[in-house]
Amino acid sequence: MPGLSAPMLAAGIALLISALVTWYAIGYAHRRRLIDVPGARRSHATPTARGGGIAVVLSIILCGLLPSFAAIASDYPWPAWWLLPATVGIAWVGWIDDHGGLSARRRFVMHCAAAFWTFAAPAVWFETSAPQMADAAIASAWLGVLLACIAAIAVVWSINLHNFMDGINGLLAMQAIFVLSALLMLFAAHGSATVAAQLAVWIAAIAGFVPFNFPRARIFMGDVGSGALGFLIAAAVLWQMFTPGIAAASGIVLCSVFVTDASCTLVSRMWRGRRWYSAHREHLYQWLVRCGHSHARVVAFYMGWNLLIVLPVVYWMNRSLSPDAADGLRAAVAVYVLSAAAWWAGKRWCLAAVRLRGRHAA
Repeated sequence: MPGLSAPMLAAGIALLISALVTWYAIGYAHRRRLIDVPGARRSHATPTARGGGIAVVLSIILCGLLPSFAAIASDYPWPAWWLLPATVGIAWVGWIDDHGGLSARRRFVMHCAAAFWTFAAPAVWFETSAPQMADAAIASAWLGVLLACIAAIAVVWSINLHNFMDGINGLLAMQAIFVLSALLMLFAAHGSATVAAQLAVWIAAIAGFVPFNFPRARIFMGDVGSGALGFLIAAAVLWQMFTPGIAAASGIVLCSVFVTDASCTLVSRMWRGRRWYSAHREHLYQWLVRCGHSHARVVAFYMGWNLLIVLPVVYWMNRSLSPDAADGLRAAVAVYVLSAAAWWAGKRWCLAAVRLRGRHAA
């Protein structure tokens, strides 16, 4: 195709594969009875197929991660193909769980193994393979190991929080497109063309799934997709943190709405002595649906936060060619304080609205 660049072609193929596999996954789910039935702990009203995230994962692997074996670029903090084993492992346990055959504990073990293999193991290997280093350098290397382990723990949380937030039509897919698109623009602006091209494939793969999931869902993403996307988004944020010229806290701010909702809900349930690890409908987005808002409107609320608050802050953080780390950190803290306050106010409003509706019904 004359005039069509390789990244654009890869993204187009990813979109096509994602759409075709999603269409096939709907039939497969109905044949295998992979159906989410409405219930007290779910936010949908009609039986809906699950497992459509397999289309997103396959597209990303085939058009993004596998081709990166042949195009290892210097502007990756680590090569994209290094993410492949962990992505496959996380998607595999999610696929098994979507078929109803895996405990939460085993999924969590795989998540931890995948995150530490990808981010902590290389740091440990590097430190232990360099005995000739001076004492000061060894101390610095062990600090790198510690930071890598912290990053791996954050990745495990990202995998699970994106799973928690995948409870209504289109919310996870639209959030993932927003975060990855903003990161793509940051990478492109700072000359990291190879990373930007990789993210373009990921975005296209998600976009191919969206028409089947939003605004009316014919299929849900399922654990196979939500876990893998949580992992890949965390990897993209870590890529960004290692890229010179981009404010280090940019990715953390971009993810603020999901991190706040999942984290505040988890802390709230633990504080009240609830079984925090069991299924529930206590995230803010779920309460908004219970108050009568449509899935599309709730997604609009979350995207409104991203467009009106997050994007301007990230733009301000990256206003200069050499962003000030202290300014970026203060901005990130301010965003999270504001988002936590918004979460608290929204939850109080929802609880009051539900109580008022109950009194009217009585």
